Amino acid sequence: MTAVLTPPKTSTVERVVLTGVSWETYESLLADIGERSVPRLTYDRGTLQIMSPTPEHGHYGHILALLIEVLAEEMSQNVRCLGVTTFRREDLKRGFEPETCFYIQNEAILRGKLDLDFNVDPPPDLIVEVDITSPSLNRFPIFAQFGVPEVWRFDGEKLEIFLLSGGTYAMSEKSAALPFVVPEAFVGFVAESVSLGRLEWLAKVRGWVREQREGKRAE
Repeated sequence: MTAVLTPPKTSTVERVVLTGVSWETYESLLADIGERSVPRLTYDRGTLQIMSPTPEHGHYGHILALLIEVLAEEMSQNVRCLGVTTFRREDLKRGFEPETCFYIQNEAILRGKLDLDFNVDPPPDLIVEVDITSPSLNRFPIFAQFGVPEVWRFDGEKLEIFLLSGGTYAMSEKSAALPFVVPEAFVGFVAESVSLGRLEWLAKVRGWVREQREGKRAE
């Protein structure tokens, strides 16, 4: 499903794409970066993308994650957010760092577990991508190789939902992880997050979710 917002301001995300990069070099760069949130690295069988997101990019990612947290809380749904976590598998020769990601269907399986091994543990149930400008490297095939069942993509204007089917992603009318999500409402709340104070914005989001919840009960 696609929800449309007014066109975003021009935003420049710094990206560098290198080819012929070994897995060992990729891991060495990850070690050098350590716990810093930037730059973010994506690796796909010798191709390395280095990206430094803008404040606008970070704001959208944070707000979308907060919307998911509030929605889940109001719907009594346990979720676990890993934020910008590095997912890498040497057997696939691929690695990525999402804008934010959540365990929802598999939250109970990983509850209390901090040291995750993505060769064994399941991938996130939901990844949120923020693409303000056209990405240099298509990350969807990487997500598919990891088996991520659902990806949301927000480009500053619209929110699109993609579900994994047969090894590729297809656009969907609704979320599998959070069926209650209304993309149009999410886009509206993202827009209002810029102009409203945090407390007023949160109260408005919670009020909307409760109205929708009560409406569903009355059906």
